[in-house]
Amino acid sequence: MMKLAAFADEISPDLNEQIKVCKENQVTHFELRGVYGKNVLDFDKALRSEIKTKLHDSGLAVVSIGSPIGKVKISDPWPAHFERFKIAVDAAEYFGAPFVRVFSYYSPEGGCVLEHREEVLRRFRDKVQYIKDRPVTIVHENEAKIYGEKGRECLDLMKSINSPKLRSAFDFANFVQASEKPLSNWPSLKPYSVHIHIKDALMAGSKVVPAGEGDGQVEPILLDLSKSGYTGFLSLEPHLAAQGQFSGFSGPALFKVAADALKNLCRKNGIPLAGAT
Repeated sequence: MMKLAAFADEISPDLNEQIKVCKENQVTHFELRGVYGKNVLDFDKALRSEIKTKLHDSGLAVVSIGSPIGKVKISDPWPAHFERFKIAVDAAEYFGAPFVRVFSYYSPEGGCVLEHREEVLRRFRDKVQYIKDRPVTIVHENEAKIYGEKGRECLDLMKSINSPKLRSAFDFANFVQASEKPLSNWPSLKPYSVHIHIKDALMAGSKVVPAGEGDGQVEPILLDLSKSGYTGFLSLEPHLAAQGQFSGFSGPALFKVAADALKNLCRKNGIPLAGAT
């Protein structure tokens, strides 16, 4: 049975509201990205402790650190950004999260990031080496204007690094917004996809919409996942009110719209999803 997770900062900056709305929508795990307007990499010890305690007391957990690692220009200095990556790994270990979400770098000014493939791969090898003996896997999210925007570059990352410590977080809407059909990329990326981000989008205009209402081909891919025995997480990242470079927002009401759309899609197709009965 698949399980529900969420980028809870899409609900509210307030931790108590995040917890309340997640529980109301049968979300059991956070994709921890932001609380009180602070990014997960900038939490101090007191905030980390507050989050961990409140999640535990509410019966919730963290499945992934929704880090912004890799959302910098490939020409930016690597050592400083690598230190930020280490913070993300430490956060994953602190919260008991198996995944750290990462990206694969923007182009330098006036350039094309595809020309910097070797440096992208070098940085990923460094990350994989750092976590080789740690209980953490990095999951790469396809995203606009980074190296892994298109399916072929996402696959190149997976095959070139060739490590179980690097896997994919498959995002339907981001492929649509890159003018690609997710179902065309799914066969090649399926063997590497261990985490699924749920947001959909329209090919015309790139508007983000609830799951099943866009061109993201969410339904056939979830059906295939179900038939293949996937029991991981579907992580709600609705972006229904706003979307930006580093985060999105939906608010409590639109978050429920997004959660209900996914549950209805699963019920309609007999896809086992915790909380969708």
